Amino acid sequence: MAIAYLSIGSNLGNRYDNCIRGRKTVDTLDQTRVVATSPFYRTEPVGFLDQAWFVNGALKIETRLDPFELIDGLKKIELLLGQGEKEVRFGPRIIDLDIILYGERVVQTDRLILPHPRMHKRCFVLKPLCDIASGIVHPTMEKTMEQLLLQIENNPGQEVRVYVKGDA
Repeated sequence: MAIAYLSIGSNLGNRYDNCIRGRKTVDTLDQTRVVATSPFYRTEPVGFLDQAWFVNGALKIETRLDPFELIDGLKKIELLLGQGEKEVRFGPRIIDLDIILYGERVVQTDRLILPHPRMHKRCFVLKPLCDIASGIVHPTMEKTMEQLLLQIENNPGQEVRVYVKGDA
């Protein structure tokens, strides 16, 4: 079994419920189970700013799927939950599932890059990840998730607040 970490997020419809449905559906993937879920956070959009704030979290999973089978499964879940093709890069979405880390694997292909190439620049990824795995080390940067978060957590445009059910 491999340990992988996923980022989960939504900013359309009932964002929190979309994330909960996403987590539950990830748990039904063949040879995969969710073993930890971070708290969810209300997070400022990054990249494309003219959109609603997101609800984001992180999942720790155990899986026998290889990274390519896993990303294929995650894309099928996105479609199942109503996420079509993204019209705008970093734009609005019903559900977004990304592999952040897959063990210590480093992958560089057109289809998949691991570790996630922008994880170290995003509080909305690192904050929830630190809640479930602050001490794991980035395979190429050789820093813990906590060290990476400390480098960016006070950057403007990266507001991350604990989500309270009912937040707008």
